Amino acid sequence: MTVRMTDIQEIQKELRRFNEERDWDQFHNGKDLAIGLSVEASELLEAFLWKAPENVNPDKIREELADVLNYAFQMADKYNLDIKEIMLDKIRRNAEKYPVEKAKGSARKYNEL
Repeated sequence: MTVRMTDIQEIQKELRRFNEERDWDQFHNGKDLAIGLSVEASELLEAFLWKAPENVNPDKIREELADVLNYAFQMADKYNLDIKEIMLDKIRRNAEKYPVEKAKGSARKYNEL
């Protein structure tokens, strides 16, 4: 039986290779990855600043979102977290907090439903 690497694993492997070639792992501790993630998320927000949402540049969104995901994937890798598992778990927990019959069409927080 051949074990197939998932797309997520392939991305994490490429990120590891990229960083190892440059000896950047020394800079990628949890704190600095979290800071980098926040900075890149801010740059993603900046793409929307003073614009109507429909007027945002999709290429800028693509670039900044890739940076956000880059840091998020590296952080998951650093802490040996399975991205698929943690995402599906979060969706399940959100489904419990936001049942369809209470949350559908509402922007209220779960404790206000």
